[in-house]
Amino acid sequence: MPYYECVYLARQDIAASQVDTLSDGFAEVIANGGGEVKKREYWGLRNLAYRVKKNRKAHYVLMNIDAPASAVQEMQRLMRLNADVLRELTLRVDALNEGPSIMMQRREERRDRGERRSRRDEERRAERAAAEKAGEKAGEKEAGGKPAAAEDASGKTAAEKEAPAESEAAKKGAGKSTKKAGGKADEQTAAEDSKPSPADAGKAADEAPAEDTAADSAGKAAEKTEGDA
Repeated sequence: MPYYECVYLARQDIAASQVDTLSDGFAEVIANGGGEVKKREYWGLRNLAYRVKKNRKAHYVLMNIDAPASAVQEMQRLMRLNADVLRELTLRVDALNEGPSIMMQRREERRDRGERRSRRDEERRAERAAAEKAGEKAGEKEAGGKPAAAEDASGKTAAEKEAPAESEAAKKGAGKSTKKAGGKADEQTAAEDSKPSPADAGKAADEAPAEDTAADSAGKAAEKTEGDA
């Protein structure tokens, strides 16, 4: 029997499961005509070069057929009558390609490229994570090399202990300076209190001439006594 390759386009509004149902119906027509569908490929929903019956996209299906011409003609007639089929093209070939078609190979290549790209991305992420971990470890080692502040049983470090001690020393120094200032102020007040007041100074000045007069009179009396003798 002759070999045929058939590609038909189904409209974009139907689902992939409905496309499979169409393909099953066409394969049944071929089988009823005494033929067989050797291979069937679904190429997916693809863009059209131009609009076909207001459709910008279509589902592409390939069928490799080994059947008499009458069965293939009946299938073509049913495709033209089916509203879900936009276009169909059937060619007679010398031999059928048993391997995947070029379209499927491209899809597999794209899938392989995507997998390779994803693996590269994963490797790069792993490398970045390893580099970050190495940097963190190096930072921890540098931090561990510096002497840490010693802590006692209470959990306080020496710096924390020194801080209250310094504050207490400062308070004591401030108290001493306050006491010194207070002592100086008391001495100044005592000195001021020991100074005679203006009234007392006047009285002392008045008493001083009186004392001088008494001394003069005593001296004169002694002179007279010596003269009489």
